[in-house]
Amino acid sequence: MLVLASSTLVGAALALAFHFPLLLLALAGFAAGGAALALEALVALRRLDPESGSGTAAGVRVKLVDTSALIDGRIADLAATGFLEGPLVVPRFVLRELQRLADGGDAQKRSRGKRGFDVVQRLQGLDGVTVDIVDDDAAESREVDLKLLELARRRHAALVTTDYNLNRFGDISGIMVLNVNDLANAMKPVVLPGAVLRVRVLREGKEAGQGVGFLDDGTMVVIDQGRPLVGKEVAVVVTSALQTSAGRMIFGQPRSEDGEGDGRPG
Repeated sequence: MLVLASSTLVGAALALAFHFPLLLLALAGFAAGGAALALEALVALRRLDPESGSGTAAGVRVKLVDTSALIDGRIADLAATGFLEGPLVVPRFVLRELQRLADGGDAQKRSRGKRGFDVVQRLQGLDGVTVDIVDDDAAESREVDLKLLELARRRHAALVTTDYNLNRFGDISGIMVLNVNDLANAMKPVVLPGAVLRVRVLREGKEAGQGVGFLDDGTMVVIDQGRPLVGKEVAVVVTSALQTSAGRMIFGQPRSEDGEGDGRPG
C-alpha cells in the first residue's frame, strides 16, 4: 500500500510538472483577454458618457459648433479640405436659434438663419465628416452662449466659433476655442516691408494726409500721404504690418510715380 501511494504521488507530481507551463499559458491568455475586454468596455463607456472621458475619439477632440460659425459658413469649406478632424457636434438649441432667426421679421436675420441651415446640410453631405445633432442642453442657462460653454465643459470639447466675445469668455473659462477668424488671419500671405501692393484708395485716414484702402481679403492698408489719391488705384510700398485681434493692418506709402512718397520702406 505504501509503495502504491508513493507511486501515485510521484505520478501526480510528474503530471503537474509537465502541464504547469500549459497552465501558466492558459492563465496568461485569460488575463490578457480580460484586460482587452475591460479596455473595450471603457472605450465604449466613454463614447456613451461624455462625463467619463476626455471628449476625444481616437485622440481627436470633439468640436462643438456654435451659431456664428454656421452662419459664417467657412467651417464647411474647411471641413471639405480634410483639415478639420473629429466629429462635429451641433446642439439642438443652436438649431432653434437659427430657426428663430429664419422666422424673424428682419430680412437680414432671416437670410442669416437660412444660411446657417444650409451650412449644416452641406456639412452633413461631406464625405468623411461626421455631424452629430444632440439634444444635450444646459437648462440652468437661458443664453445660447452660456449653454455652449457649459456643454463644452461637460463634453471636454473644443468650441468652434467666429464670435469674439464668446472666444474671450471661453478662454477665461478654460475651454479650448477654435476661432475661424484666427485661422483665416493666420493663413493670409505674409507681407514684408518693401513689398509693393496695388491698392485703391477709398477714403481718408484718421491721421492727417492718410488714405485708406483694402486688399481683396479685407486687410486694411493705411497709406501715408495717400489723402490726395482717394479714388485712385496706386502702387503702395509696404513699410510695416500690425496684427491685432480684429485682423491685420498694413502700413505703406505711395510709390514715387503714384504720389509724393519716395518708395523707400520706413
